[in-house]
Amino acid sequence: MFCSNDLHEKKLPFDFQEEKLPLILLLLRSPPPLMNHRFSDRRILKFPAVHPCSNVSASTLISDLSNIAGDIYAFRCSSEFFATHRRAARESLRQAGLLLAFLDDVRSVAAVGAAATLPSAAMLGLSDLHVTLQKLRLILADCTRGGTRLLILMNAGRVAGEFASVFRSIGTALDVLPLDAMDLSKDSCDLIRLLACQAKRIEVGIEAADDLAVRSVRSILGQFVAGDSPNHNEFRRILQHLKINTWVDCFEEIAFLEEEIIANENACETAVLWSLMGLMIYSLAELFDPSPDVRKRRLKEYYSQQDSAAVDLLNADGLRCPISLELMKDPVTVTTGQTYDRTSILRWLNSGNQTCPVTGEKLTSSDLVPNSAIRNLIGSYRHENCLLITKQEKHNLKRDLSKTLFPASSAAVGAIRMAAVTLARKLSSAEADEHGMAAYAIRVLSKSNIFNRICFIEAGAIQWLLFHLSSPQAPVQENAVAALLNLSKHPSARTEISEAGGVKPVVEAMKTALKVEAKQNAAAILFYISSVKVSREAIGEIPEAILALVEMVKNGTYRGKKNAILTLYGLLLSPSNQAKILAADTIPAIADLLSAEEDDLVSDCAGVLAKLAETPDGSVAITRSSAAAQLVHLLRTSASRSGKEHAVAALLSLCKNGGEKTMKLLENMPLLMPALYSFLGDGSPQACKKARSLLYHIHQFQDRADRPGLGLPPVHGPVVPVL
Repeated sequence: MFCSNDLHEKKLPFDFQEEKLPLILLLLRSPPPLMNHRFSDRRILKFPAVHPCSNVSASTLISDLSNIAGDIYAFRCSSEFFATHRRAARESLRQAGLLLAFLDDVRSVAAVGAAATLPSAAMLGLSDLHVTLQKLRLILADCTRGGTRLLILMNAGRVAGEFASVFRSIGTALDVLPLDAMDLSKDSCDLIRLLACQAKRIEVGIEAADDLAVRSVRSILGQFVAGDSPNHNEFRRILQHLKINTWVDCFEEIAFLEEEIIANENACETAVLWSLMGLMIYSLAELFDPSPDVRKRRLKEYYSQQDSAAVDLLNADGLRCPISLELMKDPVTVTTGQTYDRTSILRWLNSGNQTCPVTGEKLTSSDLVPNSAIRNLIGSYRHENCLLITKQEKHNLKRDLSKTLFPASSAAVGAIRMAAVTLARKLSSAEADEHGMAAYAIRVLSKSNIFNRICFIEAGAIQWLLFHLSSPQAPVQENAVAALLNLSKHPSARTEISEAGGVKPVVEAMKTALKVEAKQNAAAILFYISSVKVSREAIGEIPEAILALVEMVKNGTYRGKKNAILTLYGLLLSPSNQAKILAADTIPAIADLLSAEEDDLVSDCAGVLAKLAETPDGSVAITRSSAAAQLVHLLRTSASRSGKEHAVAALLSLCKNGGEKTMKLLENMPLLMPALYSFLGDGSPQACKKARSLLYHIHQFQDRADRPGLGLPPVHGPVVPVL
């Protein structure tokens, strides 16, 4: 059995806030009272530190040192989260406590005769100590950071080396302090001399319990490679040693490892990460039994409270770049400790400036350190105040899921496939409690991992998820719909859903699901499976399907409207569905949304109208409604380039298919021509070609109208739909 010496301190809820993981909000613990830093942009086991500037005052340096030492000492409250390296952690806390007492004495001395009372040698030693303590704080943060326990264990040698290096650096920094010249008490001098001697002599290595756990993990990974199921008792001992005791703990590890896989560029490291994630997915499926609906609700409520509490205390001026006076998008800290937006400070530095814009101090280095704490506070502030994220920021948030297409290790392949079979089996279990757990597990594991989706499809999960769409239990139904949505993003799942007769259950879920979210997700499933021709036609054959989609367009939430609109567009790819969509009074519902505030919603609606206008019946229906006028208004006022392009495509199709009545309608819109000429300056080449064609035909119609008897001009060329 694994054994270890726990930290015998009062246990309080305490943890570092880790990255906002896409899989699920995973932490249940409260943030520490002294430290609410978020290291979301710092890779694990990377320890950036900023050296104090050369002319920093003694009082400022000592105050900041005391804050860092206090942060480190505050980890005593998180003793329960030190799953590994416990002796090194205890030694870190002991040294931090002694340094706090020493720094308090130094502060008192420096306050008596101003900053100049500290000799330059003392300032140099304290500056080195400052850098070393920054690194120690980050090491401890990684050891207690959510989701890192297994990865920290498998890097036990490296972490032990980092602790040893930090302890030696502390000893060296203290050893060079001119204690006799600093006018300190004899007790303080004796304390620091003793601490310096001990710090340099401490031997830090892999602890016996950690070493045994590492060897056990490697043994289990070998069994996965061989296709064998590991011994569950041995598996439980490893998890117990790492204090991974709940289903949520497992998800926390999986989510973190998946993020590391996506961010990592090193093939060898990626293989290790895949192996560890496979191991945790297997343990999740085999060893734990959660209540997912309850946990998810508690987690969402927790983070909502935390973010709101933090935002309530914020002054927005403190989140603005001192140079641009705008909310920072990429906050970075310079060597003086001031924070700026990266773009602004780089422009300042590239202009030849070598000083801090705020303090005027000379920058000792051009290094820019990401300020993750400020970044996350800005994110919370934006969310709380409904501030939009720019397109560039959305692009930066995109994740490269191609790295999850196939594991980089055979151990991960074996483990994940075994886990998928287990979860699919639980979906078919006679135990009703297992249905919700299994559906929830599949839902989050397939959210952003392509290989996981493939494994669940191959394990036969789809037919059972379809079965649970009609579950009378809201959590089971909601998780089954969401899991099926994630799987339907894979092409093979769409075909399997169709072949399994899944179209009708999905339509029924969209109409009658117990929760709005489940209805919206069911509409999104229809969008994905509408890419299969047979499925498109099958959806159209269900009379209530299109009616339900149109109803969602009229009365749904933003997400529901968007899903329904995209699904309607997918159904229009089958000509047999167009008459049914027109008969469902779709055009007025779509036209009403052309004035919506959300540009993407407006663009999607214009795309559907452009598709409908490709046929004479669709053009006539659009002409009879107010949609044509609203398309012109969109072309004049919308900030969405794609929305304008869809509007031009729709109007050109109306010219082709709508006849003389439509041409007269467009001619009588005096604002159309200026809008088209303006569009020619910023549209895409294809859209500009359509705009020129539309202008030509309107001019031709006007000429023919002035000379009766010549008839309408022919409209040549196919209409190319844009969406």
